[in-house]
Order: sequence, then C-alpha cells, then structure tokens
Amino acid sequence: MGKSVFYHAGCPICVSAEHDIINLVGADNVEIVHLSKDMSRFDEAEKAGVKSVPALVTPNGKVLHINFGASMADVKG
Repeated sequence: MGKSVFYHAGCPICVSAEHDIINLVGADNVEIVHLSKDMSRFDEAEKAGVKSVPALVTPNGKVLHINFGASMADVKG
C-alpha cells in the first residue's frame, strides 16, 4: 500500500491537522505537501480532488477534507 498525501497551506489549522495526521498514521505512512512552499504540487492536488486544505488523499485516491482552513482558490491567490 502506498503513502497517503497530506496537502496544506501552512495556516494554524493546517499545521495542527498535520501533527494530528502524523500522530495517527505515522510519519512513514504520509507525505506532507506544504502548498504555500511548493506550488509545483498545486495542480497535482487539484487533479486528486482536493477542494480545500487541509486535506488527506488516501492511497486509494479518496480525498478527506479536514476542518476547512482555506479553499484552493485562496491558496492559489
């Protein structure tokens, strides 16, 4: 089974959720993508179905939107 991918934008809600996700699934089982620092991954996140961050994309492609922090339009600016 592959890794989950956790997308976020660095806001306090996102950072808190990042810590919770790592504690729940383990750092080895999730890739953290900070979109504000790596906009090259933005299209990838949208294609995966991410509508807002923070969001976790599971290995089977399901998108779990977590505690709304920012829309993708807001992140893109």
